[in-house]
Formats: sequence, structure tokens, C-alpha cells
Amino acid sequence: MSRLFSPLKLRGLEFKNRIFVSPMCQYSAPGGLATSWHLVHLGSRAVGGAALVMSEAAAVSQAGRISPQDLGIWSDAHAGALAPITRFISDCGAVPAIQLAHAGRKASTNVPWRGGHPVLASEGGWQPLAPSPSSFAPDSPVPAALGGADIDRVVEEFADAARRSLDAGFRVAEIHMAHGYLLHEFLSPLSNRRADEYGGSLETRWRFPLRLARVVREVWPQDLPVFVRISATDWVEGGWDLVQSVQLARRLKALGIDLIDCSSGGVIPDARIAPGPGFQVPFATAIRNDAEIATGAVGFVTEPFQAEQIVATGLADAVLLARQLLRDPYWPLHAARALGFDLPWPVQYERAKLR
Repeated sequence: MSRLFSPLKLRGLEFKNRIFVSPMCQYSAPGGLATSWHLVHLGSRAVGGAALVMSEAAAVSQAGRISPQDLGIWSDAHAGALAPITRFISDCGAVPAIQLAHAGRKASTNVPWRGGHPVLASEGGWQPLAPSPSSFAPDSPVPAALGGADIDRVVEEFADAARRSLDAGFRVAEIHMAHGYLLHEFLSPLSNRRADEYGGSLETRWRFPLRLARVVREVWPQDLPVFVRISATDWVEGGWDLVQSVQLARRLKALGIDLIDCSSGGVIPDARIAPGPGFQVPFATAIRNDAEIATGAVGFVTEPFQAEQIVATGLADAVLLARQLLRDPYWPLHAARALGFDLPWPVQYERAKLR
């Protein structure tokens, strides 16, 4: 038996295996609306055998977009554009998931293949928002610091986005607290320089992210899981680190969060990171063991036996693949064969299955 291809149950939802599609921005949503690109991109990963297929970061507001081409979930029209995609994913036997996000001070930037530089107001850009008026990089605009009423509004935007996501057919919601975006910016002392009730000590820096997680968990049905993606470390001395991540995970578990999706970095542009195969897996393991919550491992997980070892030895409960699934949408089908597991193929593709 393969542990990688064993079911995983969270609340009332059972995933057919432990292979999850990590959110991957496509920067291809005019007006924030999903298109046929998203149907084929996400749908092909569902056809390929993954148990959970997660959308890219979906902005909860226009101001929360990374780029003008980001996917959005700030109106009923956005939910309507996503509904055919969630139906297709579900029809393929996979679970449709959405990542709810706000870009914070990293908003209003161009798409990567156009350099990723800040988008000026004259070019359709907008004022980024952040915990403090501190820019991400020397060439980035200085963001506007969120006031108390602004924080209340963002909380409501996430709650509304969660409701629309349910209407669109999603069955898992993931809150994006990683990669230097708004919620991570509140958590990290490198970006949160506030002197009010939302800045300073750990207890005050995580007040807003925890408040938001509580609200999303209350909106989401009790029989369906909510995930949180975190950056387990900033990779910088004096920044957010694994010890704080474990403490945060304990608090999130107490609020009813079901799985911590363990990534890292992103809050500053010059952190020294040495990526390699499975380099973030130890974060997932530490949080799983010390906070006693399910975790997902992500980052350079590329080989079937590597993924099997991660879940079989209890290093994490699931693996989230990104670039590998861009290279090969059918990686789960191929991984099953490599591990000697007879994973059913779509009936339309059955004649191509190697026996």
C-alpha cells in the first residue's frame, strides 16, 4: 500500500490521496475574472489525479491584487466565472479549493514576464496598503498604512470572499498568510512597525491575522476544512521564524483551522535562501509535531518516492506540488505507477494506461 495514495479526512471531507495542487498565479484574469485558461489549467490537474486542486491567490478586493491581471473574488461576477471550473474539478473526483489573498505592500506590480516592476498610477496602478508605510523594495511605492476602519473593511472583504467562494462551489478555503503579502506583513516584525494594538509584540502582531481567520472559519461550513498558508521563516535574523510559526499554528488550531500549508520567505527581497529538494519539509514536520495540527509540505517535491517518504514517515500529511505539476499535469498518475499503486485513470484516457 502507498501512503501517498491513501485517503486523508479533514472534517467531513475525504481527499482520495495526499497530492494537492499548490496555488500558482497565472496573471491571466482580465478584470479579475477567470477564463477558459483557468478551466484548462486547473481542470487538467484534476484529470491528472490530484486529490485537491487549489486556485491561484484570489484577491478579496481590487486593492488586494498583486497585478492588474490577478484572479479575483470580490464580486458575484467573479464567483460566477469560477463556478464552471469547480464543477469540472468535482466531476473529476478532486476537491476544488481557493486561496483567499490580499497582496498588501506587494500590490500593483506588473506580471513576471514583463519584469514584475511596480505599475504606476498612469499605467493603471493603485496605492498599495500595508501595516506600516514601509516599501517592499527600493523601487517599490510607499504603501498607505491601514487604519482601524481599514482593517475592519479587509476583515469583511475576506468574509464576503469566503461566502462567494462557497457559492462558486469551492469546498476548501485557504487563507494566505505567507510570501510577504498583507497578513504575513502583519506577522513579521520586519514589515510591521506599528505602535498600536496591531503591532509590537507577537500577541499584537498576530491579532489581525487571527481575527480574520476566526471570521473566515465562522463563515465556512463546519463540515468543510479551512487551511492557512504561512511562511514558516523569513530567513532573516530578527524576522518571523519557526518558533513563532509553531505558536501561531497552535492558535489557529484553537480557532478551528484544519491544516497549515508550510512555505517560507517573501517578506523582504534580499533574504538568503538556499532552496533544494524538500528544503521546507522540516517546517511542516515541526509544526505538525509541536502544534499537533495537520500540515502540507511544499517546495521542490518532485519525485514519487520523495513524496511517498514525506507522508509515509509522518513528516507531513500531504504534499503540495507547483512547478512539477506545471511540467506534468499528470504527475499523480505517473507517480502511482512508479509506486506500484493502481490509480484509476479517467475512462477517456484508459486506453493509454500502461499495464
